[in-house]
Amino acid sequence: MAFWNRKKNQDSEKNTEITESAEGIQAADGDQQQIDTGHAKELALEALNKKLNGTIYDNCIITRRGGYTIDINVTRPQEKEGTVLAQIVYIVRNDSFDEPIIEPCDVQGKTWEEAADMGAQMFDVTVWHSLEMAAQRKNPQPVSVDFLNQHYDFDLFSESVLRVNVSQEKPVTSLFSYIKEDIPKYLGSKKYYWVRLFAAAFNGKRISEVRVNGSVCMELSNKLRKYVDTLEAGETYISEKQCVICVQKEDDKCPFTKETVTTAAKAAIDMMVGIRNPADYEAMSLKLIDIAGDKDLASEIRIFVPEILAKLTLGYREGDSLFFIDGDSQIEFRKTQLRSYFYIQQVLLEFLSRRPPQEDVQNIVFNSVAFREMKKTIDAAKEKGQEIKPQDMYVPGTSYKIVSETYRVW
Repeated sequence: MAFWNRKKNQDSEKNTEITESAEGIQAADGDQQQIDTGHAKELALEALNKKLNGTIYDNCIITRRGGYTIDINVTRPQEKEGTVLAQIVYIVRNDSFDEPIIEPCDVQGKTWEEAADMGAQMFDVTVWHSLEMAAQRKNPQPVSVDFLNQHYDFDLFSESVLRVNVSQEKPVTSLFSYIKEDIPKYLGSKKYYWVRLFAAAFNGKRISEVRVNGSVCMELSNKLRKYVDTLEAGETYISEKQCVICVQKEDDKCPFTKETVTTAAKAAIDMMVGIRNPADYEAMSLKLIDIAGDKDLASEIRIFVPEILAKLTLGYREGDSLFFIDGDSQIEFRKTQLRSYFYIQQVLLEFLSRRPPQEDVQNIVFNSVAFREMKKTIDAAKEKGQEIKPQDMYVPGTSYKIVSETYRVW
């Protein structure tokens, strides 16, 4: 099989990729009066705390049960023709979470109080009810996970679907039912996984998105597209969302912490920008082992820093998979099952946000296998008088090899 495929031949082209901030496709065009976000945030905090009965401290809510901390951001607050519009982003943190739960809600009302109440209701129906079900172990659905000679047992908690402007004549359908059979492939060794499903249609646009612990999963999003295609919407924005919580029955036994990975990844980036020859690369590899405190973890960081940076900067599309090379075979599993992958990706996003010199980025990306293979494909096409751009290309995932008898995917 070719390393690269033209994107037009992939299911991924059928789906519109969005980010959290793109959820509000119903926002009105034209002149709008901009509003101070501080006042809107204060009202949103008060509205949500009425439902949770927690404590507002330092601009966040601390719940009385479960030890959750909920931060709120208000983006795009506007007033137009007597209607207020905004997106309220709820960020839930807990000591047991590796990543916070992020829930954006598009709200509107005749007043800011009404819009804040709408956001609190949406958050309550989706995220909060699922968290309470998990805390109370109410109606758990058992899920078994097996990959790379490892076994994990989870309890899954699924709450009702939140619908906006959907006809009451259309039967309520569980969005999760479209991906339920695939979700064990995305669960690994972490204690908590949260799955956020979002479907929307508006004026010819159709959006399907599935996130696992905040990361968009392309293949799951494509499966949800089957449902999105059944939505009937003209100029009225309609959407549906659902939140699912997966809790592992065993405690987290990972030998390293998130902080260990992020610290080592930052050090790796600093060292990689200065690599000029094989000797520099070898010295970096040895030093990274000392920083990470584990040879296998250091290998993951060394391999994935250039691969992830290539994906982020070159613009090609990549699937959800990782391919572990074991002898003459490749074992496929999902990026969400390797906890270091998205820790490293977050560090690289922060690195890019500082607008580093192009030369520094190139020094790292040049070590990427994906970059080298992509260049070969583009050069070969050019010799035939064809033009292929990185945006036209798709790769199912990243292949990697770690030579260690003790290596285990965490």
